Amino acid sequence: MMDLASHDWRGMNLRFMKREIYQTLDQAISPIMAVVKLLGTWLSPYSCKVIWALKLKGIPYEYIEEDLSNKSPMLLQYNPVHKKIPVLVHDGKPICESTVILRYIEETWPQNPLLPIDPYERAVALFWIKYADDKNPLIPKLYRTTGEELEQAAKECSEILGTIEEHGLIEGKKFFGGDEINMVDIAFCIVAHWLGVFEEVAGIKVFEPHKFPKLNSWAQNFKSVPVIKENLPDADKIFAVLKRRRETLLAPKSN
Repeated sequence: MMDLASHDWRGMNLRFMKREIYQTLDQAISPIMAVVKLLGTWLSPYSCKVIWALKLKGIPYEYIEEDLSNKSPMLLQYNPVHKKIPVLVHDGKPICESTVILRYIEETWPQNPLLPIDPYERAVALFWIKYADDKNPLIPKLYRTTGEELEQAAKECSEILGTIEEHGLIEGKKFFGGDEINMVDIAFCIVAHWLGVFEEVAGIKVFEPHKFPKLNSWAQNFKSVPVIKENLPDADKIFAVLKRRRETLLAPKSN
């Protein structure tokens, strides 16, 4: 004879399991289904960092190009403190500052991780990301200065490159984290692509391949990753913009 009580319990249990599965799927999918927007500018390495992270994660998003000489009401609304790009807007909620955005992306969409799982390796990665955040703003000084200031900027830049070469990269590895691109590589993108443009605009050479062989190999590997390569701003166009900017910055001040 069929045990109706047991049968009902198994049925209820099955329905409960199905509901749990559907809820789990909904939780996994909902962050992706929510509207994602990115406010940025095409030549900014900080905007590119976020674009690459989203694409490496497979997250669909709407890109909104900002004119920083005429900032939009949307940018001023979403980043009223610094009024800067990039700004990620996820389901109506703004997140500012590129590294903060990358950490948010990593925690919201854990697929295709950009940080190591091992606590120590993650701590090392975060150390170098912090180093990049501290030192990257010094590198554009190359195209903004001249004379002794330019010499000092070149010296500072060379020291940064030397530190990365000696302590940041592992011999024989393609990327900072090993054989797969991670958030540290993205953090140093200004070295891989923009630095060469800064040098050309300023008429100076700092990043010499024979002085920094590991760093040079890393830069080539980084720019060869399809997602990076396909979403890298054109160097000639960056040069044209920065050349005009340099001329304006260094033009004699009229009385």
